[in-house]
Amino acid sequence: MGAMSGEASQGTGQSEQGYVQPRVETGSVRNMSVLIRVRRALPNLRPAEQRVAQAVLEDPAGISESSITSVAKLCDTSETTVLRFCRAIGLAGYPELRIALARAAQWEENDQSNGAPLTGPISETDSVQDVVSKIAYADARAITDTARALDLSVLEKVIDAIAGARRLDLYGVGASGLVAEDLQQKLHRIGLMCHSWSDVHLGLTSAAVLGPGDVALGISHSGNTVDTVDVLRTAKKRGATTIGLTNYDKSPIAEVADLLLITSAHESTFRSGAMSSRIAQLALVDCIFAGVAQRSYDQSIAALESSHAAVESRHDGRRIH
Repeated sequence: MGAMSGEASQGTGQSEQGYVQPRVETGSVRNMSVLIRVRRALPNLRPAEQRVAQAVLEDPAGISESSITSVAKLCDTSETTVLRFCRAIGLAGYPELRIALARAAQWEENDQSNGAPLTGPISETDSVQDVVSKIAYADARAITDTARALDLSVLEKVIDAIAGARRLDLYGVGASGLVAEDLQQKLHRIGLMCHSWSDVHLGLTSAAVLGPGDVALGISHSGNTVDTVDVLRTAKKRGATTIGLTNYDKSPIAEVADLLLITSAHESTFRSGAMSSRIAQLALVDCIFAGVAQRSYDQSIAALESSHAAVESRHDGRRIH
């Protein structure tokens, strides 16, 4: 058998160490930074629009201070294309983009430590301290941005679907497969019937025997993983409720998902999105797990205590010879 082939309003608080701690508010599109919108839209933009998007992501402050004519010239395109880009990310026009970018640039400025930029890619001249700081920043920002932009009404529906499911099957590959296994292990500990599959043949086999009352959840950062999309499509045809967890809401997985959860992780050097995306996914599945456990709170606590006691009793009873 073959293996499956393989991203507002914000207040801040200042800690004693000077680290800016974001206050997360969730539940609506207006909480979403314009930079998150750009990253989510990027794969589906036309080539010329992608050039505008890249310019925005690389220098939001500079673009916020530039005229539309200057941006068009910088990106080797037309003012009409810049306007199309604005509308593609849900903005009315270029003035609104400049205001949003100015706000985003201020947030980025607040996220610097001792004057050293944390948002750039890892370079070959970075010190170990720089590498640690950039990775820590990317991971923390992925979680914060995901929480800020999360659609809570969709999350509620996902929790309800899983809590009431006869059976839950989870699908993913690579880092996403590890996240699926993490959720499977957590839910299994509170007594839910669930399985995790990373092999496409086993995944298709499991999806083919699902039906109404069952839930299939596919995880793919890009949303383009063909095997994961195919498995969800099979589950959907069988009448199961399908859930997609991805970084891009316009990706193929969205077409086969009844419910769609979106992370907000950003890839940079060394495909570090494979790190920050996993962190964002893990945070989101923790929210799912906690929500499901709440639905049967006393039973969940009892089950967790029972499983913990079983493992502890084995450790306490072992003898070294």
